[in-house]
Amino acid sequence: MPNFKSLRTEWVTLLASLYLLIGFNFFLWHHLEQVVPPGLPGLWLGLAFAVMMLFAFNLILTLLAFRFILKPVLIVLFLSGAGVAYFMNQYGVLIDAGMFRNIAETNVAEVRDLLSLKFALYILGLGVLPSILVWKTPIAYRAWHRELFGKLVVGGACVVALGSVALINYQGLSSLFRNHHELRLMLTPSNIVGASFGYVSERVGTAAQPFQHYGEDARRDAAWQKHERKSLTVLVVGESARADHFGVLGYDRDTTPNLAREQGLLAFSDVHSCGTETAVSVPCMFSGMQRKDYDARVAKNREGLLDILQRAGLAVQWRDNQSGCKGTCDRVQFIDVSNLKDAQLCADGECHDQILLQGLGELIDNLDQDTVLVLHQMGSHGPEYFKRYPAADQRFAPVCQSNALDQCSQQEIVNGYDNTLAYTDKVLASLIDTLRSKQDKVDTAMIYLSDHGESLGEYNLFLHGTPYAIAPEQQKHVPLLTWFSDSYKDDFGIDTDCLAKLSDAPLSQDNLFHSMLGLLQVHTEVYQQSLDLFASCRPWLAAKR
Repeated sequence: MPNFKSLRTEWVTLLASLYLLIGFNFFLWHHLEQVVPPGLPGLWLGLAFAVMMLFAFNLILTLLAFRFILKPVLIVLFLSGAGVAYFMNQYGVLIDAGMFRNIAETNVAEVRDLLSLKFALYILGLGVLPSILVWKTPIAYRAWHRELFGKLVVGGACVVALGSVALINYQGLSSLFRNHHELRLMLTPSNIVGASFGYVSERVGTAAQPFQHYGEDARRDAAWQKHERKSLTVLVVGESARADHFGVLGYDRDTTPNLAREQGLLAFSDVHSCGTETAVSVPCMFSGMQRKDYDARVAKNREGLLDILQRAGLAVQWRDNQSGCKGTCDRVQFIDVSNLKDAQLCADGECHDQILLQGLGELIDNLDQDTVLVLHQMGSHGPEYFKRYPAADQRFAPVCQSNALDQCSQQEIVNGYDNTLAYTDKVLASLIDTLRSKQDKVDTAMIYLSDHGESLGEYNLFLHGTPYAIAPEQQKHVPLLTWFSDSYKDDFGIDTDCLAKLSDAPLSQDNLFHSMLGLLQVHTEVYQQSLDLFASCRPWLAAKR
């Protein structure tokens, strides 16, 4: 038995392993209960899984049980595990390198939205207090040769136990691991270690790669010589908007009354994202890589769509009301509007999306170059949906007024989320109205595409960021909208009657890069006509073929 004045390392690692397994994995155990067979076979399989994880944890901690190493490692695991346990229990998120990327690339406003008293209690109860206990507990380290021998004995025993449990339950465990890859992303703290190593290796790999130019042969097609006026193409990058909650895409709630009245608006119903988080989807859709081939390290060190458009002679500007462009706009004009001081549109360190339209009329009136304007919305970013729109624009009630979504009914969460889409409807309709009012001076167009969708409690998941392979449709199915002024259609050769027939065609964010190049009549060898949404609806291109 342990000496209560001091503990041997074997006892510390065993107790710490038990605490990690029990204290931080409620979400895992709840999920495991749902995926194992019912009754006694499932209970036995779950127990075998737990015993294996206990011995695996103990083996790893035993290998780290050295003076000046063990305590700091346990404290880091406890503190980080407490935070991870909160977000997994609260929102159903899974932890991988992509989630670490989200954390690293978020901004202060997004972090603030996630903080709560419950989060503080998690950190204090699961992280801080056990860390203090570990720090104050004296550990009896033996002479190095005896300590090494003890580690060999404990490590060997853990390996034998792991092998025995695996062999006895081979069929059930192998089926469980083969059919439920999500379990490794739920097991804390191994998910933290795996995700952090994955993210760091990605960053190191990115830093080691030389920067690549892309589409260096870009030039505007001869068709530009026939344009009689300047053009403004507005690309709106939405945030967390799911297609099945857009009224113009068939949602049974009227979340888009203004857009429904816009003459010439086209809505595409079968569009899917490249990722389930902004840090993947935004770089991917501008990169020229398809989702199946997307490599974040390449995207980070290579020019993208905006660079190519700028090289072809178009002015490019990115206006941001969110957490930045994730590297896609690093070499074009960037304007951050998220912290502007506007009494009507901004409060508490963030602004509503109408701020993106400020000065748009003046910009068009003084336009002296053909321009592509990218507007990056705050959109429907959760969990505090009620902050994403002015109180006067609330259409659906009651709404969840907390970031602790488990304290609200699902209907209150949906109401708040639908209000964000209704506000996006107002912003986009206002944008189209402005563009229409200026079409006698400038060729104007709008394309809206959300970066990813959002879970609102389906399958006990909230927010977004679930690994793509296991993410639900709600996080991947996104809205795509287009609007073109009459003069834009004439000058750029767009047949919108033809385009309307493609409204139900299967599309994805893979199409954006090539569709923008084709639409804007930019010639480059990296353009792929097969991925150009507009190609079949441009009569001049059909004539060339």
